[in-house]
Amino acid sequence: MLPVYKRILLKLSGEALMGDKSFGFDTAIISQYAKDIKAITELGVQVAVVIGGGNIYRGMNEQETGIERAHGDYMGMLATVINGMALQAGLERIGIYTRLQSAIKMEQIAESYIRRRAIRHLQKGRVVIFGAGTGNPYFTTDTAGSLRAIEIGADVILKGTRVDGIYSADPEKDPKATRFEEISFSDCLSKQLKVMDTTAFTLCMENKLPIIVFNINQSGNLSRVVTGEKVGTLVK
Repeated sequence: MLPVYKRILLKLSGEALMGDKSFGFDTAIISQYAKDIKAITELGVQVAVVIGGGNIYRGMNEQETGIERAHGDYMGMLATVINGMALQAGLERIGIYTRLQSAIKMEQIAESYIRRRAIRHLQKGRVVIFGAGTGNPYFTTDTAGSLRAIEIGADVILKGTRVDGIYSADPEKDPKATRFEEISFSDCLSKQLKVMDTTAFTLCMENKLPIIVFNINQSGNLSRVVTGEKVGTLVK
């Protein structure tokens, strides 16, 4: 099967890396993601990745912790770099060339984010992992994913989650929730469906960048999505 997308941005949550654990990484999950990413690079797809940091640090209530929001957000950015390094190690173990780029300078472990350099890496077939969010507090990794996808000219954002698409309600709480195969940006807003945070979602809508929400934990789904199979929910 030929891919229908030439360049994609894969957005993963930090929690996805935990598997069944309550904290940190599940090496089996990282290994599965690496194999799935390798499969689509072998189809000729250029792959960029943004990972959250929720498996290591979640923005906590300032009143409870005494940590102000901006300070906590920087802590979260560092967590995303740790996750990026873990995925990088998983990919390189199976022979995939990667580059980790950080929005915050940390020269010993990652390149600084430079848009043209990132695009050149992609053109050379390297998987580029973007760490440290946007480099600014008050922005989520969803927003970082949307921003980087637009900057590198990605054809689509693939949002890997533990559910198989967008539902009318939370499928884990409401057994009557129905899944959408395809939905428009405006319908998502009018139905108040939580696909991404508002800033990230608006960036995609204004730049006509489609989003596919799908279950990343089912091995092979990533290949099915990039070859055009009806997997998950398409927002366009």
